[in-house]
Amino acid sequence: MSFTAEVKDELSRLEDRDKSAQLAQLSALMRVCGTLSFRGSGRYSIRIATETGAVARTVIKMTHKLFDLDTALTVRRSVLHKTRNYLIEMPEQDELADALLELSILAPGHGLAAGVPTRLLGSRASRCAFVRGAFMAGGFIADPRGDFHLEIAVTGEEFAQGLVAVMGTLGVAARLNRRRGAFAIYVKSFEDIVTLLVAMGAGRMARVVRVAQAKKSVKNDVNRRVNAEMANQARSTGAAVAQLELIDRAEKTIGLASLPPALRAFCEARRENPELSLAALGQEMDPPASKSAMYHRVLRLQQLVDEAKAQSE
Repeated sequence: MSFTAEVKDELSRLEDRDKSAQLAQLSALMRVCGTLSFRGSGRYSIRIATETGAVARTVIKMTHKLFDLDTALTVRRSVLHKTRNYLIEMPEQDELADALLELSILAPGHGLAAGVPTRLLGSRASRCAFVRGAFMAGGFIADPRGDFHLEIAVTGEEFAQGLVAVMGTLGVAARLNRRRGAFAIYVKSFEDIVTLLVAMGAGRMARVVRVAQAKKSVKNDVNRRVNAEMANQARSTGAAVAQLELIDRAEKTIGLASLPPALRAFCEARRENPELSLAALGQEMDPPASKSAMYHRVLRLQQLVDEAKAQSE
């Protein structure tokens, strides 16, 4: 089961006690994945197609509970994609027009309603339920072990903008993108995705996302530390090579035997331990020397070599 299917399965098991929240969820489900047909005055029928069994069960259960409408379910299997497709049909019936009005899918005297049903969204519970229905009907969420990405595909710009606004009231900063004649409402922030999952009622899957984020954080921290250590090692190696070259020049121009004891000891220790950082090399000295003291020995050696070179010229 995909991560999206797991989230929708959890959402399908929720039952709002508040009727306005139930209406809001069913309204979103029908608006996002339903097709409305009409023949003559007040004669309507609806076809709802989905690839998710949990969504089909939710639509049928809520339709029967709220309006006791006649429904027909057809399950088809795609030979090409090896997936099931569920088709729910609500044929013409006297109660359907009234149901569509109560769901704010139809506006009295104005036909099909364009935006979100603000009349149904007065409470936070109703707004959460509406977004839940929209996600169940047209939503996708990536496996959090990869990228953090959640989106809801809808049609109608006014409806899409309204849904973004509703998500905003829940503390989620969603963005809108036009895509092949439709609209994709998407969220890529880990915090916003968790906030949205919790608001919709998918608390268990929100915890899964949090765990994935925690693992990513640990992995990224380890990678940063490893990269920093490798960079430090590269810098130390480069510095050690430069010091060895300086020691060779000092031997040719001055002679190591002519150096002060501290500088001579540094040259001998560096040649014996070319892999050590300057700080680690200082701990090998007798007595041990600080990194600052070792750095000043390098500077002093450089100075003596420069003076010897200037005198020879």
